[in-house]
Amino acid sequence: MTSSRNTRGSLSLREATGFVQEALTTGRSERFAAERLAANLMDSSLRALVTEAAFELKQKGKGKIVTVSRNVFLPVTNLCRNRCSYCTFAQLPDSPASKTLAFAEIETLAREAHAAGCIEALFCLGDKPEVAYRGYRDTLAASGYASTAEYLIEACERVFRLGLLPHSNAGILTREEMAKLRIWNASLGLMLETTSARLCERGMPHYYAPDKDPAVRIRMHEEAGELGIPFTSGILLGIGETTQDRVDSLFVLRDLQDRFGNLQEIIVQPFHAKSETPMANVQGLSEAEFTGWVALARLILGAEFNLQAPPNLNADTQTLIDLLHAGINDWGGVSPVTQDFINPEAPWPSLERLREVTRETGQELRERLPVYPEWIRERPDSFAPEMFARLRELSDAQGFARAQFRSSSEAAA
Repeated sequence: MTSSRNTRGSLSLREATGFVQEALTTGRSERFAAERLAANLMDSSLRALVTEAAFELKQKGKGKIVTVSRNVFLPVTNLCRNRCSYCTFAQLPDSPASKTLAFAEIETLAREAHAAGCIEALFCLGDKPEVAYRGYRDTLAASGYASTAEYLIEACERVFRLGLLPHSNAGILTREEMAKLRIWNASLGLMLETTSARLCERGMPHYYAPDKDPAVRIRMHEEAGELGIPFTSGILLGIGETTQDRVDSLFVLRDLQDRFGNLQEIIVQPFHAKSETPMANVQGLSEAEFTGWVALARLILGAEFNLQAPPNLNADTQTLIDLLHAGINDWGGVSPVTQDFINPEAPWPSLERLREVTRETGQELRERLPVYPEWIRERPDSFAPEMFARLRELSDAQGFARAQFRSSSEAAA
């Protein structure tokens, strides 16, 4: 006899409607309902129901505003001790493509970005390359730095002094490193990606990536929460995780927010196959499946979460519109200056185009800082004093980016 708690069986439209209405009433879906919906998400009628509810929930929590951050992408170093099966960013030290930016190069990019109206400096870098590569470790030491994190801290201060607001995605950091970085960072981030430890086993994408251990990544989320740091996380869909893994990952993030309240945004990101990687021939999610998962993420996370889907990884106009209808309220960072160094095959859409597609759904695009407006309005103690003073200087009364700090053409649009 089949258990009434079986989450894998077929789901009638009437049952699905009940689950969706419960989520709309309470503000978010509970686990059993979410598992049942997830298991049947490829049913087009059910997916349409979930999507419609997600858009309604987004409107309840976030109104008609959709946000974006104008940024510059600063790849401090592409050396990394992890070797994920889908990554082209990480390079070996003897590769002609390996690169560690000098402070002068970082400052040049920062000045160019500032002139282009950027506010956010997105620092990305490989995870602890000094642990794996002696030559790099010796180079750091010769310059007076014991770790990449120390080098990053100075880079963030230099960019801050040039008028930009740093946001760092630096891989696994210690509590002490995060405490030092928060002085010069408006926010920090680490993608959870997945709670699936199975993906760390032999033959799986994270086998050669010790820092992708879910327990390690969850612990850093907890420590960031204990420090009260505005934090970005998210999930990566299509790297071999199961439907249940996806649901579990979203509920872990929701539980972290319930405990600490510092997850300022959640990114739902699709896997993009890249040539010359072991996963070059792996098929990613279809547009329908991906937007269905974005909608379900909104139901699981609830009305108040800031939910983002990267627009350069979902670039055709109809998909962008579908993502807005699926309940996102943020496009993330978009750069007029630099490419997406993690996904170089995916160019950024223009801010003008994002404004147009957002308007097509009856919504309005607003520019934000690396932290969301509610943090600036309501949580000043989350920031170092000098950082908060700069946040207030660059934001309007609602906490969005001031028009005078954007380029004249964008401010007039």
